[in-house]
Amino acid sequence: MLNLISIVFTGLVVGVLARFFYPGDVDIGMLKTVLLGVGGALVAGLFASWRSGRTFGEGVNRAGCLASVIGAMLLIFLGRNL
Repeated sequence: MLNLISIVFTGLVVGVLARFFYPGDVDIGMLKTVLLGVGGALVAGLFASWRSGRTFGEGVNRAGCLASVIGAMLLIFLGRNL
């Protein structure tokens, strides 16, 4: 149960940061913001594990958090342009 709560909280933080740093107005609700943050973390984690050859989800670090925000911003961009 705590794992699910931490995923939702992290997704909310990453989603809010991605919406803040993305240029222009991003009109989505709180649930979509959480899903955006979780999706951004998944995109960044899968890309990092593909590049490094390590298994997915080996700890948390600052670079991973920054990559999650960038991944969420990429999802905003793709959602607007596709």
